[in-house]
Parts: sequence; C-alpha cells; structure tokens
Amino acid sequence: MSSEILNAMKISAMGMRAQGTRVRVITENVANAQTTGDTPGADPYRRQTISFKNVMNRNLGIHNVEVDSISTDKHTPFELKYIPDHPAANAEGYVKMPNVNTLIEVMDIREAQRSYEANLGMMNQSRSMIMRTIDLLRG
Repeated sequence: MSSEILNAMKISAMGMRAQGTRVRVITENVANAQTTGDTPGADPYRRQTISFKNVMNRNLGIHNVEVDSISTDKHTPFELKYIPDHPAANAEGYVKMPNVNTLIEVMDIREAQRSYEANLGMMNQSRSMIMRTIDLLRG
C-alpha cells in the first residue's frame, strides 16, 4: 500500500510542476499584454500557449503529466488600436496590439491554480495516510 501512496505523491508532484509552468506562461502573457512593436508595422508580443502530454514513467510504472510544448499563438489576430503618436503606428495611425485577452488569461490562471491546489491537497492526504500508518505501526 505504501508504494501506491508514494506513487500518488509523485503523480501529484508532477502535476504541480506542470501547473507551475502553466502559471509562469500565463503571467508572462499578462505582463506583456500592452507590449507593442518599436517601429511602424512591427509585430507586438504574441501570446504564449502551453500544452501537456501524458507520459508513462516506466521506472515507477505510473503515468505523469508533463509540459509538451510552449508555443506562440499564431491563430489569434492582433488588434489594431488608433494611437497616431505611438512609434509603432502605421501611416494611418494604427498600432498592432498583442493578441492577449487579459480576461481569458485570468480565467486560465484560476484554473491552473485550482489544479495546483488539488494536487497539493492530494499530497497532503497521502502524507497524512503515511503518518497514520506509522502511528499504527508504533502502537
């Protein structure tokens, strides 16, 4: 039974690591939500996306979640904003703005936070079960 508990803790730790990376990517997006180009027509910051994969850990005989890739969102278009005095404004006075929707990023970070907390709760439950087992063995 103890190996199952330890495996559960390892799975939770990998989940926490993956969600921590997801939070880092999302916070980078939010931090650059207003980062434009420096010259007329230059592209602004592009939103980063993260994807996960399920990987079999043959040594432990368990499945882990890992970051598959961090890539740029090339599908969501840039928004044009009229700021004629901006250094990146085109001839008509429009500036390309990043394809970051702060509302979506906030929802994504909340989901990542909940997943992280669920994995942390699982780690705490596993630790508690191990401690109770030790207490039973002592008594």
